Amino acid sequence: MQAQVLLVDDDARLAEMLEGYLGAAGYRVQVAPNLASARQVLAAKSALPDAVILDLMLPDGDGLDFCRQLRAVPQAAGLPVLMLSARGEPMDRVIGLELGADDYLAKPFEPRELLARVKALLRRGQAAGPAAEVLRFGRLEIDLGERCARLGGDDCALTSHQFELLVVMARHAGRVMTRDQIMDALKGHPLEAFDRSIDVHISRIRAAIEDDPRTPKRLLTVRGAGYVFARKQDGDAA
Repeated sequence: MQAQVLLVDDDARLAEMLEGYLGAAGYRVQVAPNLASARQVLAAKSALPDAVILDLMLPDGDGLDFCRQLRAVPQAAGLPVLMLSARGEPMDRVIGLELGADDYLAKPFEPRELLARVKALLRRGQAAGPAAEVLRFGRLEIDLGERCARLGGDDCALTSHQFELLVVMARHAGRVMTRDQIMDALKGHPLEAFDRSIDVHISRIRAAIEDDPRTPKRLLTVRGAGYVFARKQDGDAA
């Protein structure tokens, strides 16, 4: 079955080009020129698209606000979102990631790079471990089959990218990992250490899995080295 991509961009020439390029690569693309159209598309569909390509600046609103609204809807919380923007400053990328985007691509870009990033997002969304495999750390459960994390039985709000990063850290519980090691473990996923996007995602994960993100007990910073996922949690036996 063809993966479905919703492209939200008011640049008609760019949208036409991407629709043709992604279509030739085997994707079904639906174009929404503004946020109102995107909301109509999402409301009308019985199933969500497999990914959203979202422009930052749209005629009837801000792509950042739309991304934040998507993440607030439980059924769309894990929907892969690639944000596009003519503003390529590092802070713009950080803000986009903080608000829930899985990846960020500055305009102008090569269509081939966008295609590679869409493929990476969809691979992360489709890849799953054995259905019965659940990683347990005290009250925190990481369900690889359902691709979700639960704290005390309640679902944690994580994007697909953040879930993958959490799995990497949990599989290396007790081991300090540098940003480079995290990037290697993610096997080519589009994380860029220079813009501190790993730090942004770690912060978002903490907000989801920690009882108090200001004093984390599960995902810890090792100053000057990197991060470590605590092997022992919630009074677990060593």
